Amino acid sequence: MDFDDERIREAVRHTEILRAPKQSLSTFGTTNIYYYLVTEPAYSELVKNITETVIREGRVIAEKPRIVTPYYLSRLEGFSLEARRYFEALIRTHGSDAPGLFYTYKNEPKELNIVSDNLPSVVSKLNEAIDKRGDPLASIIRGEDELWDVSLMKFIYEMTRSSMRNNLLQMGSRGLLDIDASGIPADARVRIDELFRKVSAGEIEPHELKAELDHWNLFEEYEDRFFNIFKKGR
Repeated sequence: MDFDDERIREAVRHTEILRAPKQSLSTFGTTNIYYYLVTEPAYSELVKNITETVIREGRVIAEKPRIVTPYYLSRLEGFSLEARRYFEALIRTHGSDAPGLFYTYKNEPKELNIVSDNLPSVVSKLNEAIDKRGDPLASIIRGEDELWDVSLMKFIYEMTRSSMRNNLLQMGSRGLLDIDASGIPADARVRIDELFRKVSAGEIEPHELKAELDHWNLFEEYEDRFFNIFKKGR
């Protein structure tokens, strides 16, 4: 067993979500979660009678979840050979057009402070501050100092798992999970239309739209509409 792998497993085991957000991830919009990740300093094992706590603050921004298929994921770049084999297994088991959800996150660290107080006391004060300002999306996570980002990833995973059922139910009620004759989910068509609008408005670059069409193998179908954007700009 690789030493680093074991350290990661230990960090995950020792991570606790002390205060979870009171709302799940939004189905049709962006969710902005403010987190406090508290740890005992890495040097606490080396220094006797130390009473300090590290507080990392930041935001995890969860974009609107997207409906994808194993075929779509298999065409994304940056995945290892093992990951692609997994996608191939999904296709064999569920079919290339089985809909699932794809979540995108961005971490925006804000502050790091070391306070002269023990961890339980710090957590109590943070809870009081959150209650006072009434933030339903604030969270407190206890993690490992050296692998704090692993602790944050566990938190993100737990948020995704707890939100997925509700997200799928809401999307299904709007027919967004329906698959057309081409094997394309209705939600993907909605997203493509939105990307066309954004390109026409100059909000995103055309290559982002082109990449989405290529991932669904739909460029030929939308080719005329794609090039018409540039004709309008003349």
